[in-house]
Amino acid sequence: MAQERWVAVDQYISNLFNTLDPNLEATLASGAAAGLPAINVSPVQGRFLMFLAKSHGARRILEIGTLGGYSTIWLARALPEDGRLITLEIDPTRAEIARRNIVQAGLDDKIDIIVGPARDSLRQFADEGGDPFDLIFIDADKMGYVEYLEWSLALARAGTLIIADNVVRKGAVIDELSDDPDVIGAQRFNQKLAAEPRVVATIIQTVGSKGHDGFALAVVKEGR
Repeated sequence: MAQERWVAVDQYISNLFNTLDPNLEATLASGAAAGLPAINVSPVQGRFLMFLAKSHGARRILEIGTLGGYSTIWLARALPEDGRLITLEIDPTRAEIARRNIVQAGLDDKIDIIVGPARDSLRQFADEGGDPFDLIFIDADKMGYVEYLEWSLALARAGTLIIADNVVRKGAVIDELSDDPDVIGAQRFNQKLAAEPRVVATIIQTVGSKGHDGFALAVVKEGR
């Protein structure tokens, strides 16, 4: 019953604030047709990400984990005219699906998709020493989250907002004996984030059409 109520309330919120959007609907449909896992953020969560990016005034956004481009599109819609989003995807097939969705959404002039292991791309960004990112969204392999946090801090400035998805895992993060790699990855990330002196951070539980999970939110106090 709780799950049914969460889904119903999610739909209520979505009906209030998210008018039918053909591009976003097509993005979800293309992912489903291609057999991509249904692990993208929900429409309500997508709007939440856009809200955070917009309220933060983000001009440079980094996304780690593209999938079919659904969250990418939400985040890019918050960018100003001269804004830019870079999204990292290890799987070429997923990247191509996302590319088509981004073009259809009319955002290909604002988004760069980089294909390959995120660690390699992040290391290259750090070596190049370009401008820091204003917002970083982590939504990829959970066992890599601790490393992605380290690289995110290296690519941040004071005030950068770091968001990580799926850090509650239906509450399984409180199970110290879990042998699920995704749970272990989330636990390690949460512990690392809580002990990180360079950020002010918290975790917000979420319930809705995606079940019980949560976002980690961190603002960088010290950056380059």
